[in-house]
Amino acid sequence: MLCACQVRSKMSDDAGQMLLIYDDPSDHRSLSLDDASSTEESPDGTGLSLEAVNDVIPYIGQRFLTHDAAYDFYSTFAKRCGFSIRRHRTEGKDGVGKGLTRRYFVCHRAGNTPVKTLSEGKPQRNRRSSRCGCQAYLRISKITELGSVEWRVTGFANHHNHDLLEPSQVRFLPAYRSISDADKSRILMFSKTGITVQQMMRLMELEKCVEPGFLPFTEKDVRNLLQSFKKLDPEDENIDFLRMCQSIKEQDPNFKFEFTLDANDKLENIAWSYASSIQAYEIFGDAVVFDTTHRLSAVEMPLGIWVGVNNYGVPCFFGCVLLRDENVRSWSWALQAFTGFMSGKAPQTILTDHNMCLKEAIDGEMPATKHALCIWMVVGKFPSWFNAALGERYNDWKAEFYRLYHLESIEEFELGWRDMVNSFGLHTNRHINNLYASRSLWSLPYLRSHFLAGMTLSGRSKAINAFIQRFLSAQTRLAHFVEQVAVAVDFKDQATEQQTMQQNLQNISLKTGAPMESHAASVLTPFAFSKLQEQLVLAAHYASFQMDDGYLVRHHTKLDGGRKVYWVPQEGIISCSCQLFEFSGFLCRHALRVLSTGNCFQLPDRYLPLRWRRISTSFSKTFRSNADDHGERVQFLQNLVSTLVSESSKSKERLEIATEQTSILLSRIREQPISSLSLRDITSVQRNF
Repeated sequence: MLCACQVRSKMSDDAGQMLLIYDDPSDHRSLSLDDASSTEESPDGTGLSLEAVNDVIPYIGQRFLTHDAAYDFYSTFAKRCGFSIRRHRTEGKDGVGKGLTRRYFVCHRAGNTPVKTLSEGKPQRNRRSSRCGCQAYLRISKITELGSVEWRVTGFANHHNHDLLEPSQVRFLPAYRSISDADKSRILMFSKTGITVQQMMRLMELEKCVEPGFLPFTEKDVRNLLQSFKKLDPEDENIDFLRMCQSIKEQDPNFKFEFTLDANDKLENIAWSYASSIQAYEIFGDAVVFDTTHRLSAVEMPLGIWVGVNNYGVPCFFGCVLLRDENVRSWSWALQAFTGFMSGKAPQTILTDHNMCLKEAIDGEMPATKHALCIWMVVGKFPSWFNAALGERYNDWKAEFYRLYHLESIEEFELGWRDMVNSFGLHTNRHINNLYASRSLWSLPYLRSHFLAGMTLSGRSKAINAFIQRFLSAQTRLAHFVEQVAVAVDFKDQATEQQTMQQNLQNISLKTGAPMESHAASVLTPFAFSKLQEQLVLAAHYASFQMDDGYLVRHHTKLDGGRKVYWVPQEGIISCSCQLFEFSGFLCRHALRVLSTGNCFQLPDRYLPLRWRRISTSFSKTFRSNADDHGERVQFLQNLVSTLVSESSKSKERLEIATEQTSILLSRIREQPISSLSLRDITSVQRNF
């Protein structure tokens, strides 16, 4: 038998695939791992010290205080060599119930996978096994001497019939992958923010200062961990979910939620909205997307999300609903709950997916609201609808569809649609027929008279979809979902504030030099101003002709056609047949051309909508305050004045605009009567500031 020093020498000569077999002659038995027999063993009495546990390679007679210590030692040795181990077999010397006397630890590729009998109609997992009958093992036996118990190595073989892994590979074996309790807490915290598993891994690598791919766990381990939190009793989950909502309500009285229970007192539907969402809706709730195309995988319930766009063109969250069923009754309850959160205020326009039950519910619960279809949800179904039918002509057809979609005239759309159907031979295609039947819900020629806040644009739709996906990617329990959405919304609110600041700090470039342009730049957000500025620049290329009933405006290169503009200067009212203002809230090039021709140097206030102005939701809250909040309003006004002075002093042009506009504003204020607040109250407020 080789001594320990000889073994270490041999390992240093060949650190790769080791061919070492040791066995205690007093404990001879077959090395076959399929042998379940038990034989007597005799301690070798070598008298080796327990400090031998620190040796590099196992050897016969090596002693351990516990069998777990032996396992840990062998596991460390295995990792160094390029394999992992598992507990294989235990034996009792004196029969059943007399205690454990012998343990076997084997290579993770020991044994062979038994052949499974296939069951008809039952799906089988076709997963390849890593077991290949490897004979490497470590056997330890329990020895009692003078009342002292210890475990000794009585058998060891390190002959592998497979390749051993490199150090960079062995760490990926399941035995060496683990997630600590601290890392689990960190992962769950990350999941609440809605970031992806890949992003979690990158963040933790940065936190731990390790190279990419060198964490002690993989993306699959993280996904399995997050999935394990979903495998809970659905009834307990529902109770926890309601408790979480109640807990948030206690912390924030302005948080709102409604729910219904079925006949068995189980959660049926639940809807909720946050204080910041309700506040934002008061200004930006004129056009709302109600996205119902998702399901919450934790409970397999349909998920509805109300989203809008703020004055900086950034998506804003309004509310969420989870439903058990997708019928008219459920959708009606959801719409009632949502309008209840918003003090009974329904949106001017609501955009949804094509869902007949939802359409019926909207018609019943929001009769004054225009219902339209989200074009990106409709277009997303085109590949499955038309790819097979059109083949190589699919892209040509799609281009023609978009051309028809963007037309301004209903008559042009109707003629173009008929030609398109004939050209591509789609007379009998049911999807084409369904699209045509619902054209008034998605085609822009039919929607231009309704306000959509630009949410039909592809760029805006991508931003809204990315916003929704942020908290849909959160992967934890149902009870935590309402909290996860809150975290995602709060994160988005902070990002919006940062984006708002960045926009406001940008120097706006005036392109026309017209007083109308500088006036608009001082009122609108940079996002909104950029949209209006596009029309101002284009207006210079149009000619206007006064007619008996208004103005005819057309491009200077055109000899016929054009848009009809109606202007009543005395009342400050202007409208155009293109209906861009009604559709987006921005005056069109045709109306701007008429205003410019008529020596109008400022846009009428009604054509600078509050929803596109440089205000925040906090302003709206202060703006609506009653007399009891007079002190807060004065403080807010002082902050505005301070900001006005700071921004105006940055350039001569800004200072001139500020001086001119402030003088006009001051004159208007002096014309107004004093409010219902007494002079004594006002004086008291002024004294406090």
